[in-house]
Amino acid sequence: MTIDIDNTAASARTGLLPWHDRGLGRTERAAALIAAMTLEEKAGQLVGLWVGADASGGDVAPHQSEMEQDAPSFDEVIADGLGQLTRPFGTRPVAPEPGAASLARAQRAVVAANRFGIPAQVHEECLAGLAAWGATAYPVPLSWGASFDPDLVHEMARRIARSMRAVGVHQGLAPVLDVVRDYRWGRVEESIGEDPYLVGTVGASYVAGLEDEGIVATLKHFAGYSGSRAGRNHGPVSAGPREMAEIFMPPFETALRHGRARSVMNSYAEVDGMPAAGDHALLTDLLRGTLGFEGVVVSDYFAVAFLRTLQRVAATDGEAAARALWAGIDVELPSVAAFGAPLIAAVRSGDLDEALVDRALLRVLEQKIDLGLIEADYDPGPAPGTAYDTVFDSEETRAIALRLAREAVVLVDNDGTLPLAEGTRIALVGPLADDPMAMLGCYSFPAHVGVHHPETGLGIDIPTVLGELAARRDVAATAPGCAVMAPGRDGFAAAVEAARGADVVVAALGDRAGLFGRGTSGEGCDAADLRLPGEQQALLEALLDTGTPVVLLLLTGRPYALGAVAGRCAAIVQTFFPGQQGAQAIAEVLTGEVNPSGHLPVGIPRDPGGQPSTYLAPPLGRANDVSNIDPTALYPFGHGRSYAEPTWRPVAAFEQDWPGDGTTEVAVVLANETDTPADDVVQVYLHDPVAQVTRPDQRLIAYRRVSLAPGESAEVRFRLHADLTSFIGAAGERIVEPGTVELRVARSSTDVHAAVPRRITGPERAVGADRVLIAESEVGKEQS
Repeated sequence: MTIDIDNTAASARTGLLPWHDRGLGRTERAAALIAAMTLEEKAGQLVGLWVGADASGGDVAPHQSEMEQDAPSFDEVIADGLGQLTRPFGTRPVAPEPGAASLARAQRAVVAANRFGIPAQVHEECLAGLAAWGATAYPVPLSWGASFDPDLVHEMARRIARSMRAVGVHQGLAPVLDVVRDYRWGRVEESIGEDPYLVGTVGASYVAGLEDEGIVATLKHFAGYSGSRAGRNHGPVSAGPREMAEIFMPPFETALRHGRARSVMNSYAEVDGMPAAGDHALLTDLLRGTLGFEGVVVSDYFAVAFLRTLQRVAATDGEAAARALWAGIDVELPSVAAFGAPLIAAVRSGDLDEALVDRALLRVLEQKIDLGLIEADYDPGPAPGTAYDTVFDSEETRAIALRLAREAVVLVDNDGTLPLAEGTRIALVGPLADDPMAMLGCYSFPAHVGVHHPETGLGIDIPTVLGELAARRDVAATAPGCAVMAPGRDGFAAAVEAARGADVVVAALGDRAGLFGRGTSGEGCDAADLRLPGEQQALLEALLDTGTPVVLLLLTGRPYALGAVAGRCAAIVQTFFPGQQGAQAIAEVLTGEVNPSGHLPVGIPRDPGGQPSTYLAPPLGRANDVSNIDPTALYPFGHGRSYAEPTWRPVAAFEQDWPGDGTTEVAVVLANETDTPADDVVQVYLHDPVAQVTRPDQRLIAYRRVSLAPGESAEVRFRLHADLTSFIGAAGERIVEPGTVELRVARSSTDVHAAVPRRITGPERAVGADRVLIAESEVGKEQS
C-alpha cells in the first residue's frame, strides 16, 4: 500500500516532515521515515547498484560477469529508491571533474525517482589510494606495515578521503584487516602483516584518517578470510574459536574502537562450515553484541547470492536474502540479486519477518542522516561548499606517497655492496627493471581497471627503476631476461652478458599484480608455492653464476623463499608494491640518498613449501627435534637493516612486579652516533614461558618508530597495561593470568636487545572487549 505524504506527517514544531527535522534525534527521524515507506521502498534502500559494471572489459569482482547477467536497468532499480551507488570512478576511466558531474546527475535521477528524495550513498575502493583514473597510487598495505608508521598512514588516509569527498563519494571500502597466515594467499599484498597488533594499530590509524574527513571507513573482511586452507581465495577456513579470537578479531576491535569505523564488510570465507554472510553469531552476537558496533554491515560483492551459488546454504535467492538479513547484513552490494525482488517476495510469503528489513533499514537511514543525505535542502553537488578541489594527483599527494615508500623499503641483507658508489658500472636486469606496473598492487586503478582500457594510458606518471637509477648512477646495460610469469628463457643470454660486463648487477624481480589469475599476486592470484614466479628463479641463479655481485631487488606482493640464493646475493632489498613514487624511493635507497628504515611485516621464508607458518608459533610449531622440517624464517618478522644504525643503550630498570589490573613501564635510549639521519623501530615482544594453554613463543605488544638526526638521542618509553598480556584461557574466556613473563625489547622478533622479567601479580582476571588494546609510548629527544 502506498502511503500518501501530506502535511499531517509534518512536525508540528517546525512544519517539516519529521525525517527532515534536524531537531529530532537520528533514530526518531529514521523511524518516522520507515513508517512512511512501502516494502518496495524499504528494500530499495538495502541494495547497491553497479552502473556500467560491464563496461570495464573484465571482471574486477568474483563472478562479476555472470552475476550481472539480466540485471535490471538503472531506471528500474531507482524507481523506489536506492541504497548505494557502486564505484562510479573505479569501474572505467573517468577524469575527476566529468566524473563528479556524472555522479551528480545520477544522484539527481535517484532523488527525483523516489518519493522521499533520498540520494544514494556512494562508495569506492581506496586501499592504495582512491581507485580512480588519474589518482595518486600509494604503496599497498603491506608497505604500510613495513613502515611501522601509523602516523604517516593516518596522514595518507586523510588525503585520500579529501579526494573522495571532493567528488561526492561517501564511503571507502578499506582497509583490509585480515592477518596474514599463509604467504601463498594472493591477497597478502592487501594485508598489513602477519601480526594482529601491527595490523590493528596501523589499520586503525588508516580508518581514523578516513573518518576524520567524514568518509565512512569499511573494515574488511569480517572475519577469518585470510586463514583459508592452502592460501586459496575463498577457501574454507578451519580456525578454531581461540585462533579467531586471538588472531583474526583484535585488528577489527582496534579499528572499531580507536578508528571509529562506521561500516564492516563480511568475509567471503566459511569458518568451520559457517559462511560469514549467514553467520548470526558473528555478525550480530559478536560484532554488535560483544563489540558494540552500531554502524552498517555491507556485503562483500555478491556474497549474499554466494550463499546460494557457491556455499549452498540457501536454495533460492529469497532464502539467501532472509539468511543474510537474519545474520546481520544490512546492505547487499553491488546488486539487487537477493535483496531486491527475492527479498520482497520472501516477506510477502511470510518466509521473512519484515521486522528484520526494518532493523537493517534503520541502520542504513541513520547513517544517511549522519552523512547529510536526508535533508529537505539536499543538493547532490558536486561537493557543494567544500574547500577541497578535484585534483586527484598533486604534488602534496605524491610527496606523501614518496615518504611512505621510502619508509617501507626494507634492506634485508648487505655485504657492503650497497649503497652503490659513484662510478659503479651497473647492469640492471629483470622483467621489472623498466616496468611502471611493477610499482602497483591489484587495487591500484591502473592494475585493477586500467589494464582493460589501454587506450586511456596510466593516468598518472609512474617512473621506473631504470629511469630513476639511471638518473643517479651509470646503468651500463639493461635486459629483462624473462617475463614475470610466462615461460621462456630466450632472454637469459643477454642478461648474463650484461651482468658479466658490469661491476654489480641489480636484479629487479618479483610479481605482476592482477585479479583472478591474471597476475602472480592479487585477489584470486594465489601461489602453489613460494618460488619466484615464472623463470625468475632460474634467471637469478644464472646471474649469480656469473660471479658479478648481485643486488636482489624484489618488487612483490608477498615474501618469496630465498634460502637457495640468500648466501650468494651481495644484498637483498625487499619492497611491497611501493606505489607510483616507489622507483624514486628505491633508487634513493640503492644509492644511499636515503638511509633504509623499513622492517619486515611478514617473514621471508627459507624454503618454498611447508606453509603456512608465521612467527606466531608455539614451541611445537617451531624448529624442534620431533620433526625434520624446520619452519624458521630466513629473515624474521620485524627485521630490517640500515646503512647507519642508532646505538641502543641498556634498558632502564623498573619495578618487576606488574599488577594484573595495572601497568608496567620499559624504556630504552637510542643514540645516533653517525653523521647520517637514522630511523629505527623499537619493538616490544611478550614471552610467556608457562600458561594454561599453548602460547606463541613471543608476540608483539608495542612498537615505536623513531627518527634521529646526526648526534641526536631519544628515550623511547612504553607504558604497558596488563590487558596486553591477555589470551583465551582453558575455559574459553579471555584472561590475564598471573605469573612470570618476559618483555623482549628488540630490533626484530629474533634480534632481542634486552629481555626484561616481569611478574604479573594478583588473581586471574577475566577481560572483555573493553580491555586496553594499544600500548602507550612517548619519545623524549635530546641533542648530544
